[in-house]
Amino acid sequence: MKLYTYFRSSTAFRARIALNLKGLQYEPSFVHLAKGEHRQPAYTALNAQALLPTLEDDGARLNQSLAILEYLDEKYPEPRLLPRDSVGRARVRSLSLLMACEIHPLANLRVLQHLRKAGQTEEQVSEWCRHWIGDGLAKVEAELAADARTGKYSHGDSPSMADCCLVPQVFSAQRFKCDLGPYPTVKRIFDACMKLEAFDRAQPARQPDAE
Repeated sequence: MKLYTYFRSSTAFRARIALNLKGLQYEPSFVHLAKGEHRQPAYTALNAQALLPTLEDDGARLNQSLAILEYLDEKYPEPRLLPRDSVGRARVRSLSLLMACEIHPLANLRVLQHLRKAGQTEEQVSEWCRHWIGDGLAKVEAELAADARTGKYSHGDSPSMADCCLVPQVFSAQRFKCDLGPYPTVKRIFDACMKLEAFDRAQPARQPDAE
């Protein structure tokens, strides 16, 4: 099994967490996003989207982090990333999509590079990120705080796909110096996750390509 990854990529971070939770060994292959290696022919031949991560497993080549996580849960079902009941699965997917589709795309590398090319200063770029990350985390906090199904983690007392998305999003928030005070449930769940070896070992600073 091989994972194409970059230490700071939130999407690759999600996949690293899931692989660790499943106890799956993988070979990392590093793609330096900031240097544009994801746009080079050697990588686009593997992933036409020119995005991270890409997972190779047993002859299959997969992309898009949430699709990868669902694949891992189907092929390697224990421990589960998605609940057994359909309503629980829908809730975990909803939380995951809120972070993966509503927050992350507004503060990823392509958007930040475009803002810089459009003449925005670094402080203006950071303020953009703080605004949209904060807006999204407020929605996540509201969903988590209002639902009795939230437990030690985002859904119950076992880590799920939602937590695989939440932790990288909080790391991104910290990178851009977002105030996490308004999101106590998010912060509590983040702290619980980071006590687990699977999350800690996946974090950016612990990757071989960390800078």
